[in-house]
Amino acid sequence: MAYFVTGATGFIGRFLLAELLKREGAIHCLVRASSLDKLDELKARLGADDDRIVPVVGDLGAERLGVDQDDVDRLAGQVEHFFHLAAIYDLTADADTQRAANVEGTRHALQLAEAVGAEHFHQISSIAAAGLYRGTFTEDMFDEAEDVGHNPYYQTKHESEAVVRAETTVPWRIYRPGVVVGSSQTGEIDKIDGPYYFFRAIQRVRGLAPSWLRTVGVEGGEINMVPVDYVAQALDYLAHQPDLDGQTFHLIDPDPLTVAGVLKALTKAAKAPQPALNLDARVLDALPARLTATLTSLPGTRQATDLLLAELGIPREMFAYLTYPTHFDSTKTQAALAGSDIEVPPFAMYAQQLWEYWQRNYSPDRRKDKLLARAIRGKTVMITGASSGIGRATALRVGAAGGKVVLVARGADKLEQTKIEIEDLGGTAFVHRCDLSDMSDIERMAKEVLQEHGRVDVLVNNAGRSIRRSIALSYDRFHDFERTMQLNYFGPVKLILALLPVMRGRSADGRRGGHILNVSSIGVQTNIPRFSAYVASKAALDAFSRCIASEVIDDGVHLTTIHMPLVRTPMIAPTKMYDRFPTMTPAEAADLICKAMIRKPKKVGTMMGNAGELAYQIAPRGVDVVLNAGYKLFPDSHAARGDKPHSGKDRQQPSTESVAFAHILRGVHW
Repeated sequence: MAYFVTGATGFIGRFLLAELLKREGAIHCLVRASSLDKLDELKARLGADDDRIVPVVGDLGAERLGVDQDDVDRLAGQVEHFFHLAAIYDLTADADTQRAANVEGTRHALQLAEAVGAEHFHQISSIAAAGLYRGTFTEDMFDEAEDVGHNPYYQTKHESEAVVRAETTVPWRIYRPGVVVGSSQTGEIDKIDGPYYFFRAIQRVRGLAPSWLRTVGVEGGEINMVPVDYVAQALDYLAHQPDLDGQTFHLIDPDPLTVAGVLKALTKAAKAPQPALNLDARVLDALPARLTATLTSLPGTRQATDLLLAELGIPREMFAYLTYPTHFDSTKTQAALAGSDIEVPPFAMYAQQLWEYWQRNYSPDRRKDKLLARAIRGKTVMITGASSGIGRATALRVGAAGGKVVLVARGADKLEQTKIEIEDLGGTAFVHRCDLSDMSDIERMAKEVLQEHGRVDVLVNNAGRSIRRSIALSYDRFHDFERTMQLNYFGPVKLILALLPVMRGRSADGRRGGHILNVSSIGVQTNIPRFSAYVASKAALDAFSRCIASEVIDDGVHLTTIHMPLVRTPMIAPTKMYDRFPTMTPAEAADLICKAMIRKPKKVGTMMGNAGELAYQIAPRGVDVVLNAGYKLFPDSHAARGDKPHSGKDRQQPSTESVAFAHILRGVHW
């Protein structure tokens, strides 16, 4: 079995290749001669050998894709599945460019598929092929499309389907994805398009008003969005199922959000003011045409609108989504995917990933990372616990800003993935696996790092273990205290002792010293119940750092303690009641760490944590009374009690009172 893929280095293509590599057979990829390096980079990223991903030089705009006869002869009888993804997916592109790529490019792809005797032709189309159909558009409908000529993109996607249906002898399958957005796992995209045009406007609003403020929003038609990883998985699966030729599949969200739902999910992810009232833009469609024309022709109306849209970076074409009239049915697709475990996640579940990736890579605010770049330029930054959560988010920020990142954790596979993500951002990273609860392994790793890199300029002690268990359940669990001290205190101390001499020595010979950042906990400031083992281990590291700080300050070595509030990471995932608590995202936690790299403060804390620390100094007994109320509101988990998760009354579900208490004392983990 062999594959041929056009558009392999494009957005959907990269994810499809990752799926096809799980199967057997060579994957022949159409590529321009000038873009061979791009394919080589993709092969390296996917870890593919030269015999798995094979370049075929050609051009979308040429007859038979410009593939020479020798390659045609070589591929003859070998290609079972021909995937045609190459196209222009852009509402703002001009008509001639789109026609050449989307319509003629499809015709040229069909010519090559016939020339090599491909067994199946897979056309990746779009729901835009339906035009502005008013009502439900099913997978069997095509000629029923309405108003496809209102935009060149819709027109060419419809016409390219017509070419496949009428002009080929190769058995075909057509796939119509919805609006394809970033990965539901990482948020990865490769350009700003579709709903991403509105991200900047949301960011502007967030900068002007507090998140608790309620605003007026917009309601409109359905916006059918699907993450790129779902599209790739569904394409791969459906292409390999028998007896589906001659059919069309809607790769869409069967339960899509309307404009208001999308805005609600995105403003929540951005921590921006959320709409409390929505004005329905669809009422504009009900206005008489003469009145609409009069309103839009008022002097200065279009100029003012264009200026506003240009400032926000929103193309005028995007307003078609506000009153989008079509609902798409995907009954056949859902039936074909049944039993595959491939399904569209709800948009609200991955909106946070989309927002964070955009903010990290495309937001105008990323300019603030110039300060971070200046602070870490030429420096080696070691981050422990870099395989997930806070450590991974920090590593991505540091790598993107130009730091040389040393990634440390137990899981080598996850570290390698973080390394690849950093390199995709243009950064440099190195993996050094280490069990940070094993003192001899820390010593080995530290020697290895110093031998390979010469020094560590910035050390972020982020790896940690949390145990949530009341003292009443800990009488016979002394090992809980030993385990937390081992990883949270002895591990960082051992690492500091190994790296500190080089940091101090660099200052002695006239060079810079170093910076040690310890990720502590808001619990050290607030003395929360049930976390005696965890908080004690963090407090020990805090005290150690305060004591040595005065010894090394004249060597140019700075120590920073970051009292981190509750962050939604894998570490808190077992405590299910936290799902309803207000938490900081890993990206926001990374922002605290990166700001500390720039300013080098003695300590970093939130307003709530600092207030709790002050309150304990002024009225410790009163604080105990408040914390005791929280102790009673938030019971021990099933794991802490040692019983089965669903035996008896499920005490993991927080009460209304406990949720309110957690929101009042935001960031404290109970």
